[in-house]
Amino acid sequence: MTTLLAATAVFLLMHFVPSTPLRPVLVKAIGEWPYRGLYSLVALAALAWMISAYADAPREPLWPGLRYVPLVAMPIAFVLLACGYWRNPTMVGADRLLKSGEPARGMIRITRHPLMWAILLWAGAHVLARGDLKSLVFFGGFLLLAGLGTLTIDARKKSNPDWARFAAATSNLPFAAIAQGRNRIAWREIGWLRPLIGLALFAAFFTGHPWLFGARPY
Repeated sequence: MTTLLAATAVFLLMHFVPSTPLRPVLVKAIGEWPYRGLYSLVALAALAWMISAYADAPREPLWPGLRYVPLVAMPIAFVLLACGYWRNPTMVGADRLLKSGEPARGMIRITRHPLMWAILLWAGAHVLARGDLKSLVFFGGFLLLAGLGTLTIDARKKSNPDWARFAAATSNLPFAAIAQGRNRIAWREIGWLRPLIGLALFAAFFTGHPWLFGARPY
């Protein structure tokens, strides 16, 4: 368990480097793309260590696992994931979308962080479903990463002069901007193809879960 805690801490710290003064120092020293490549390699190594530590950690039950929670949460998470890669100004390198006449379109009208909310749903559902200490640490790490990630992304993007207009028409919390009258749902912008892709991915992972991860989701 100590190894899992250490690996999770390293993994979390790695993902907050872009929000610290260390990033511009590294970029200036080695260049933008070499920095991104090096960062990706180190982050993948930290993730691999975290997964290995999770597999080796003993299972210590904390509560009876709510195994049916992912059946409700994961289809939504996969739809958010599939739709979140389309016209998403909060993604890395997508700042140019903030300059468009209507920067918040499709799923971004519902939440400006669909990818982070997909991770939040995935991690939270698995914490509840597993009900043990090592899962609380492992999936809880992703829960913390995604939750704080929405805030650090917003803070980092504020320096962009087009951010204020985008933020005024969107919300971090799903449906909040719509409930407040700052935006509206446009189902035609979301369409049917991307949600269908998300549901197909959910079906594939649901079916292959025992072979991919060694645990039955049902």
